[in-house]
Amino acid sequence: MGAHEVVVNDRAWVYATIPASPSVHSCRTVALLAHLDTSPEAPSTNVRPQLHDYADGDIVLKDGIVIPAAQLAAYKNQRIITSDGTTLLGADDKAGMAAIMEMAAHLLREPEKYPHCRVRVCFTPDEEIGHELEKPDVEALGANCAYTVDGGKLGEFEDETFNAWAATVTVKGFNCHPGTALNVMVNAMRVAGEFLAMLPKDASPETTCNRQGFIHPVSMEGDPAQATIKMIIRDFDLEGVERLKDRVRAIADSVERRHPGSHIAVNYRFQYQNMKPLIDQVPEVCDIALEAMRCANVVPIPQPVRGGTDGSKLTVMGIPTPNLFAGGENFHSKTEFLPVASLEHCLQVLLHLVRLHGERSTPLPALVLPAHTE
Repeated sequence: MGAHEVVVNDRAWVYATIPASPSVHSCRTVALLAHLDTSPEAPSTNVRPQLHDYADGDIVLKDGIVIPAAQLAAYKNQRIITSDGTTLLGADDKAGMAAIMEMAAHLLREPEKYPHCRVRVCFTPDEEIGHELEKPDVEALGANCAYTVDGGKLGEFEDETFNAWAATVTVKGFNCHPGTALNVMVNAMRVAGEFLAMLPKDASPETTCNRQGFIHPVSMEGDPAQATIKMIIRDFDLEGVERLKDRVRAIADSVERRHPGSHIAVNYRFQYQNMKPLIDQVPEVCDIALEAMRCANVVPIPQPVRGGTDGSKLTVMGIPTPNLFAGGENFHSKTEFLPVASLEHCLQVLLHLVRLHGERSTPLPALVLPAHTE
């Protein structure tokens, strides 16, 4: 393709540079990121993409997998890509990669037809399991701002994420022979089950939406002597996260008191923080993205993302990084689908994005980072 400075580092990150158009003298460098891996929550090997000329009704795939018509109403008379129903599609985030690669081909082939600032491309390998940006290499990225192309349906734009903590709840009991357990055994599994039953029903993923936070148990293992529960805690506000953490601790204390001989330890680990307060310091980064959408005849849908993105860690490291749509829907499932027109619109947004940054002659101000991000 002719990209410059192509590097694959020891963590399988891929970097490349697209030089600015010769006629563009902007001092800005914009990074575009996507991730290669797909979710482990659904089968992802031997994906067999299917192309549908969609008219109306449900899309029925193998094994009785159905994408209901209600989810497809906006895409009548469009082409839609799905898997065959035995796997996920992988549009999260191979759609983002495809859009970036096609943009790169346009810029490198015809740099004056598509005027643009200097662009850095970065593909990461482990986004879905949360390892890709544990130690982001800001210097290697070499950008003033960045955009992840990892969003969902047409028009989605996200500059706000959860504040995120992981919790490990360790329940210790006392085990002995079940035949002589009367008034002796303290079964850690039963104690852990009571703890889970007491978690607030109104603060779970199943009962919350929009800006509401939640407590979410994700795994449990153990035996009568010891049980371990892994959880995640999410809220858009730092105060909200602390309230949820306090609720978990209070429940643990209450259950421990009701089971003499047991001990419940709760340990928290910071994961990422809401990037919006930092991104708001440089509103031009978002303004240009929204303008690029309008230039591509896309109606922007600004919204918080009920999760995290690569941009969460990058923003905290000093590179404001909102998230752009790539067009896919129903991520992490066998019903995942991608309207072709949405992906084509993503490409047009990226072309306008790097053009608009190239038209700015002033540098972006540096973020004022907090002394402690955890």
